[in-house]
Amino acid sequence: MLVKGGARYSRKDIDTLTQAMVAEGAKGLVALKVSDSGWDSALAKFFSGEAIAGINEAFSAEPGDLILLISDTKENALRLAGVLRLKIAEKEQLVSDDEYRLVWITEFPLLEFDTEEKRYVSLHHPFTAPRDEDVSKLSQDPGAVRAKAYDLVLNGYEIAGGSIRIHNRQLQNQIFNLLNIDDREARDKFGFLLEAFEYGAPPHGGIAFGFDRLVMLLAKEKSIREVIAFPKTNSALSLMDGAPSEVSAEQLRELGLKVI
Repeated sequence: MLVKGGARYSRKDIDTLTQAMVAEGAKGLVALKVSDSGWDSALAKFFSGEAIAGINEAFSAEPGDLILLISDTKENALRLAGVLRLKIAEKEQLVSDDEYRLVWITEFPLLEFDTEEKRYVSLHHPFTAPRDEDVSKLSQDPGAVRAKAYDLVLNGYEIAGGSIRIHNRQLQNQIFNLLNIDDREARDKFGFLLEAFEYGAPPHGGIAFGFDRLVMLLAKEKSIREVIAFPKTNSALSLMDGAPSEVSAEQLRELGLKVI
């Protein structure tokens, strides 16, 4: 990431950014101050002058700029770069509280591979439809399939999200197979849905708004706790009504629950 004029950042500024990124899950943050002679960084000795010039050119970096680097898996690096981008925007006062900018986020991946479970999992839910032009990739390259999903973002905050759902039983079965949900499990858990498809379910979808977050932005607050009636603490306590509280043995029996 390039920060124009960022070479003015002090050691303390960079350390503060690094600590903030580590708190977000980063392994660290590499800062390269661009100067007339190359980089004002201890890392410069590991790169040839030609390599430094090439990297500067790739970033369109000029003397006085700052290059920030994050190293991780692609998914984590992209997420962390997004967090870093917002922190830099705030520090550089690039975001105005008096402007409202909306953007639709589309073309989400339909699936991701869980390395621990050694299988694909749905990024949204298993009923999200793949994009029509990507259906053929389900059998060969499931990770490249994009979803018919969408988020609406206002000033960097997601205020709504939704998707178009699968309405074809054959396609739904194909998704279940990719998720290691066999026919029996699918029938036991979702038989009502699969049967409904046989009667000709129409294409359908929807979107849900986070109204409290929208109000937070319109009220120029930094936390939704400032705009909801009964905000909870970070430990999920409701100070207004004292919830959660203990329940009696009789209440547990009525609900068929047991504490173990």
